[in-house]
Amino acid sequence: MNAPITWPLRGLYLITPDETDTARLLARLRPALAGGPALLQYRNKAAGPALRREQARAVLALCREAGIPLVVNDDWRLALEIGAEGAHLGGDDGDLAEARAAAPGLRLGASCYDDLARAQAAAVAGADYLAFGAFFPSGTKPLARRAHPGLLRDSAGLGLPRVAIGGITPDNAPGLVAAGADFLAVIAGVFAADDPAAAVRAYHRAFDPLP
Repeated sequence: MNAPITWPLRGLYLITPDETDTARLLARLRPALAGGPALLQYRNKAAGPALRREQARAVLALCREAGIPLVVNDDWRLALEIGAEGAHLGGDDGDLAEARAAAPGLRLGASCYDDLARAQAAAVAGADYLAFGAFFPSGTKPLARRAHPGLLRDSAGLGLPRVAIGGITPDNAPGLVAAGADFLAVIAGVFAADDPAAAVRAYHRAFDPLP
């Protein structure tokens, strides 16, 4: 029997790349998970419902082996169905309050982009964490609205963990952590690296100065 998965307080929030070949996705994930990310989000904008369900279950099995919580992007119902620890809802992914009421055991994250008022509304609706960004130019979302690090400081009073996303590298990560980011969300910075496990560890070093 697997030990309960503990939700972390801070660290690298790794997000899967779009990959339609499930075997290839798992092969890319294994070395990255070996680096010890704090969280993993399953995200695949290119997949239909059947493939998403197949991949989410397969990714969950890897996360269970590694002891890493899994968050399902866009779809809290799928997260609930497979037994993932959490779900992340963007602006077009349904009503957060509805998800909170229907799935009280899930950790729910909300995309807040560059909008403090949106973050305040998400906190009231029951979000467990708030994601802000893009803080830097992002190849995944080149047209994403840009957020300023001051938003991380301004949202501290909401009392929820804050996730920074968008073009984050090991070099620019410490500034976001200093501004208040509890988690750094990354895709290409790890999966495009020659050594994904080493890349994960490089991001975690951004948190080293903190107690």
